[in-house]
Amino acid sequence: MELSPSAHADSFCRDRLPPFSLWPELHFDLPELQYPDRLNAAQRLLDDAVERWGPDRPCLLTPTERWTYGDLLRRANQVARVLTEDFGVRPGHRVLLRGPNNPWLVVTWFGVLKAGAVAVTTMPLLRASELSELSAISRPSVAVCDHRFLTELAAADVSGIPVIAYGGDGEDDLARRCADASGAFTAVDTAADDVALIAFTSGTTGRPKATLHFHRDILANADTFSRHVLKPRQDDVFTGTPPLAFTFGLGGLVVFPLHVGASTLLIEQAGPERLADLVAEHRVTVLLTAPTAYRAIMAAGAAGKLAGVRRCVSAGEALPAQVWEEFHAATGHRIIDGIGATEMLHVFISAADQDIRPGSTGRPVPGFRARIVDERGDPVPDGQPGLLAVTGPTGCRYMDDPRQSTYVRHGWNVTGDTYIRDAEGYFWYVARSDDMIVSSGYNIAGPEVEKALAVHPWVDECGVVGVPDAKRGMLVTAYVVLRKGVEAGEATVTELQNHVKQTIAPYKYPRAIEFVAELPRTTNGKLQRGELRRRAVGSAAS
Repeated sequence: MELSPSAHADSFCRDRLPPFSLWPELHFDLPELQYPDRLNAAQRLLDDAVERWGPDRPCLLTPTERWTYGDLLRRANQVARVLTEDFGVRPGHRVLLRGPNNPWLVVTWFGVLKAGAVAVTTMPLLRASELSELSAISRPSVAVCDHRFLTELAAADVSGIPVIAYGGDGEDDLARRCADASGAFTAVDTAADDVALIAFTSGTTGRPKATLHFHRDILANADTFSRHVLKPRQDDVFTGTPPLAFTFGLGGLVVFPLHVGASTLLIEQAGPERLADLVAEHRVTVLLTAPTAYRAIMAAGAAGKLAGVRRCVSAGEALPAQVWEEFHAATGHRIIDGIGATEMLHVFISAADQDIRPGSTGRPVPGFRARIVDERGDPVPDGQPGLLAVTGPTGCRYMDDPRQSTYVRHGWNVTGDTYIRDAEGYFWYVARSDDMIVSSGYNIAGPEVEKALAVHPWVDECGVVGVPDAKRGMLVTAYVVLRKGVEAGEATVTELQNHVKQTIAPYKYPRAIEFVAELPRTTNGKLQRGELRRRAVGSAAS
């Protein structure tokens, strides 16, 4: 295997790619996956769109704004100029992005890629300690941050890198800088296999894993799942709840609509009723969210407001058959389920329309191959549970991380999910195979929550696991041994929950805490999380 000559002046990312021997198999079976050697994803998605459909098509919508494709292109070019001319960003430099789903986050992402730099997407709810860790791994040259989210970034150890705020009224605000910049910029002639994106995924050891994705990878997900399963149209209006820092959100709310000339409604935050109202008000036709949100919309009696939706997509956690059936009965819509992974960038198993089997995730998306294997990597017979393994045009490339050899085995990406494949080739989710907790569409590493709890002076030791939950899919549950003299009561539960919210992203906090005298451990002292999970399930059943 050989990479194309890179356009990156800074070889940081290429130098930290795993060795070729640890890469998964890659195959480009579909004609649309035959990309040229030189490719800039931003130019393909934006400049080519304006050339093909003109500058006046609606592109980015908010409850109060409307940007055309021409607006987005001009401002992306201005951002690229500000980054390169004012801050010295060169091809290959990393640019950390922090903010909720709004047009300036999108325009900055495009400006970074046009400049040949690498976008480092981060969740806006992350705390200072988490941002410090991500910065230490990715070593950004500059950070671009929504002005409302500067506090935690300022408190983080980000090695003194310059921070550009946007959305505020400061003299140095990105919008003001862009107003003085030219709206013309020639995209850097990057290689199709130059790194365009660093996306982080939680590690079960608590240390985030940085996944490296190429320019061609960004387009490959549009040319597989979006093109062949979702089948968007130019007149579609997309919206959804996943943050753009999640690859599910980036693909579904930016890449997929722009790939076909559609528009996308960006929502910073919305509960189920508000989401349903916005869908109706803006005539949304493609909705992407987690099973939790579909449940909540029905519970709020707002399902009728989705009458104009053409496509409902669910990902981030398993979609129970009961939720699918209830939603279909309430709306007539057939939810498109799917499983993806940050390592793969987006969805690789799914089904749509009459191909759907409620309760099943679906079949391999065109362009991907999947099978069920045992721990040795040997195929498991249909009907038997095993590990989900997948290959396709995208695949896992952890940045300078020994866990590459755990995720990629015998050329296959082994996702950490236990599945069953039936005789018709449909894949049925059974459980996670590791210590990851998938709650309301968020991936939460149990050990990371344990680490946050353990530093509280009242905690002697703790264990955190996911427990099946009807509303959230899984519930983050902590078993805590308190220090001598600390009272086990509701006040202590609240104190520990608030502590976690202030230490790491609030969505990771344990919603259930049980105080115990001791934790189950092996003879060599290793925490037995499997035993905690069994204990939790037994308590729920009784």
